[in-house]
Amino acid sequence: MQKQAILTQLGYSVTPNAEAQLERVINNTIGFEHIEKHLIALHDALKVHHSFVALSSNKDYFKIKNEATGAELIDEVNEMISKWAAKYKITLEKVPNKNTYYVIGYK
Repeated sequence: MQKQAILTQLGYSVTPNAEAQLERVINNTIGFEHIEKHLIALHDALKVHHSFVALSSNKDYFKIKNEATGAELIDEVNEMISKWAAKYKITLEKVPNKNTYYVIGYK
């Protein structure tokens, strides 16, 4: 998938800065070619729960942000993310004290 398409599907404007950030994130994501289409599918599935996949502003990783409202929905989305990672053999790193995960790469 082209970088511009990835940015667009994740809701970003295609700018030189966004393209440069995406390039850094891709280079930092182990086995990106194995997970790229799964990231977009997860992003689409999470939208209904007000959650999403994005580029992290702190580290050169994709992040999965669970912004569901209510404890039950938050747990449901966290479970969805966990099952997704297990199914596609993706290593995640949970951000302490947040419902956010960094996508480290393919196992």
